[in-house]
Amino acid sequence: MRLTTKGRYAVTAILDLAFHQEEGPVSLAAISERQDISLSYLEQLFSKLRRNDIVVSTRGPGGGYSLKTSADELSISAIIMAVDESVKMSACGAGDDCDNQHRCLTHDLWQDLSNEIKGFLDGITLADMMRNKRVKEVSIRQDINCSNAGAAA
Repeated sequence: MRLTTKGRYAVTAILDLAFHQEEGPVSLAAISERQDISLSYLEQLFSKLRRNDIVVSTRGPGGGYSLKTSADELSISAIIMAVDESVKMSACGAGDDCDNQHRCLTHDLWQDLSNEIKGFLDGITLADMMRNKRVKEVSIRQDINCSNAGAAA
């Protein structure tokens, strides 16, 4: 699967944002601290996420990012696609041509697998992830760890 760090980090950051936006816009610095993702990398990701209508930004003191739509309406695949990732399994180019403008031997196999993965990720919303008990537990642990780190500083 061609899901790289960019797609994984985008889903992680948006999930963090969804858990914390109840108190208002969430800063990238806060996401960076909780998720241990470089702030400059988050800035690049959120620029793409904003351009693709996944998030909205608020400037000024207390500014940050919020989801543009509800977590119930946002699929995991939409987040991945917004940062220019794909779930394409084959190394083939777009369309039906692979090598020398002909299909490769395994083209259909990898194309079918890519379609299955995309369908799977289409069927999972951000809200589904937020309702997952283990995901909630991790979010709570991260909040506690960041609070303790801030208190120790």
